[in-house]
Amino acid sequence: MSDPRPIGVFDSGVGGLTVLREIVRRSPYESTIYLGDNARAPYGPRSDEEVLSYSTQALDALAERDVKAIVVACNTSTAVGIGAFRRRYDLPILGVIRPGASAAALSTRNRRVGVIATPATVRSHAYFTSIKDENPAIEVYEHATPTLVPMVEAGILSGPEAEATVAMALAPLLGERGADGESIFPRPPGATIDTLLLGCTHYPLLRSLIAGVVGDRVAIVDSATATASALAELLVVNGLEAPGTTRGTAADAGLAGHERPDEAQRPTSHRQLTTGDPARFHEVAVRLFGSGLPMADPIELGALVS
Repeated sequence: MSDPRPIGVFDSGVGGLTVLREIVRRSPYESTIYLGDNARAPYGPRSDEEVLSYSTQALDALAERDVKAIVVACNTSTAVGIGAFRRRYDLPILGVIRPGASAAALSTRNRRVGVIATPATVRSHAYFTSIKDENPAIEVYEHATPTLVPMVEAGILSGPEAEATVAMALAPLLGERGADGESIFPRPPGATIDTLLLGCTHYPLLRSLIAGVVGDRVAIVDSATATASALAELLVVNGLEAPGTTRGTAADAGLAGHERPDEAQRPTSHRQLTTGDPARFHEVAVRLFGSGLPMADPIELGALVS
């Protein structure tokens, strides 16, 4: 079986483009429709009810466009509503938290993992639970960094302002003490994290700045690559791969009745939708994908709530 329909990818803004980039790399013969709710980003400071309502509007819009599967690339939306989404839609729904948690659990050597995420994601303890499910012995330190998403949405990805903001956001997780002299994350002397999980798809756009703050002894993990691999497996299990998708190896590309696709005969399309400014969205998309992407199309998802 094969299915030429596109994969839907949803995020609260531009951050999910990091997941889309990995999906395109991992599954180059799949078409995609990306929807970013930039006009209402960030989702992190919003209530769970708002996040669920806004996310459902976006996923409804993707489902109406006959996608064959949906990737909820927004960590906040995944944390708040993944169960509700799977009950609502009669198609595979994949979140980003479980794949990211699995990758972090495999990465750590001293069993101390730090997680930076939006306030709503931290409030849900979704990463804490998922990492503990992978390995109960891992110590998980979740830290909300609400200043980072607005900065990314504004296109501030480098420079002194961005460097200072990232350093201030990460300081409590790395052991610096608060105004009262107490550590937010008390640990034994010398006990530091060796893995930092970027629990928001916006954060990989700041990866170089984050790496400069945490140093080369801390492994940085994000969910994009793991999610793209999980999606590929999900498509195989459900018989939803694009026509001609290769399941075999370079030596034997035709396993399970699949043949190496002729690129000229297997055109793909990648469409972007945004509730915000298409020009600003396109600027970030070009940084990730190059100049080959078309301009994003505007979309309305209902009354905006301030």
